[in-house]
Amino acid sequence: MDKPLVAITGASSGIGEATARAFSSAGHPVLMMARRLEKMKAMNLPDTVCRKVDVRHRDEIRVAVEDAERIYGPVDMMFANAGVARLADIGRQSPEEWDEMIDINTKGVMNTVHAVMRSMMERQSGTLVMMSSIAGRKVYPDHTVYCGTKYFVHGVSEALREFLSDHMVRVLVVSPGVIETEILSGVLDEGTLEAYRRNKVRIGGGIGADIVGELILNAYQLPQNALVQEICLTPTRQRY
Repeated sequence: MDKPLVAITGASSGIGEATARAFSSAGHPVLMMARRLEKMKAMNLPDTVCRKVDVRHRDEIRVAVEDAERIYGPVDMMFANAGVARLADIGRQSPEEWDEMIDINTKGVMNTVHAVMRSMMERQSGTLVMMSSIAGRKVYPDHTVYCGTKYFVHGVSEALREFLSDHMVRVLVVSPGVIETEILSGVLDEGTLEAYRRNKVRIGGGIGADIVGELILNAYQLPQNALVQEICLTPTRQRY
């Protein structure tokens, strides 16, 4: 392959799927990782390795990366995209929902980074794309623990960016607002779900995930010595 391998977690839908399609169309082989294997295979993208992966399990990511790298060479971009949003009134929310968000949105991100970071440092090249949210920049009602996990992504990304800069490894944070994805499927609190839907209608709906995927591709295609540190994208009518 003329173009290097890219890897994406949470690749079965939403921004992960859109990013996989964007990079595949640009000629990159893609390692797609998610819990829903059949959805990834059904996309039928060329030069793709699909692996069932739960980012809470570090070894599953490692094995998937090793499998893909044997075919296509080292991962040049890792998109730590997998995440869940169990939005709810914190006073009523089950702590088990907190556990799931913390494990996937924070530990899962670090497990994903761990699978490729040392190789990128040794090669003095590579890009880490970290999925955060506008909820990692400001707080929202019923987003308490979710916001905490996304603030973590922002904080750890800043630290990684500083640490990896001397190794010519780029760290890009993606902080979207309301995007047309399956994110609402994780909201089990009916009051929170209704408030989210009302706000989404008020602003005229979310942005297509394909727009985010193309922005990530455009940022990646810059020379290695040029870094877009953060993509913060919202619908024009989203005020907060």
